[in-house]
Amino acid sequence: MAYTVGEMANIMGVPASTLRYYDKEGLLPFVERTSGGIRMFKEQDYEWMKIIECMKRAGMPIKDIRDYIELALEGDATIHERLQLFQNQKRLVQEQMKSLQHTLDVLDYKCWYYETAESAGTTDVLKNISEDKIPDKYREIRKELSGVPGAES
Repeated sequence: MAYTVGEMANIMGVPASTLRYYDKEGLLPFVERTSGGIRMFKEQDYEWMKIIECMKRAGMPIKDIRDYIELALEGDATIHERLQLFQNQKRLVQEQMKSLQHTLDVLDYKCWYYETAESAGTTDVLKNISEDKIPDKYREIRKELSGVPGAES
């Protein structure tokens, strides 16, 4: 079965303009056109679209996505280059996840902090709190937030 841009966009849950943009950027060389120039997506194009969507979510630049598609269309001689491209992007995403996890840890600590202050009716209760009263999972974050790294006490 073949799908128009609008139909594929609906299936993908993206605006049709997104697919037109992808085409303009050279990301859809596999999509056939009718004699009238209308793009017609085949069912096997769906996997390509999902890979493009994944790469975009992973923060991969359009140029790198285009390079991947060109490499993939070249065939098996480019398997190593494609593997490298995905491994590099995977490393970047892992670094982003680590950074986001730290951000989430700080937010979680601040929620605990203000929940504790709210229960006591004041933030003063936390100013001289003993370390053993701080949940284990928040001790490192509190320590990190409480002093300037490398500053003398």
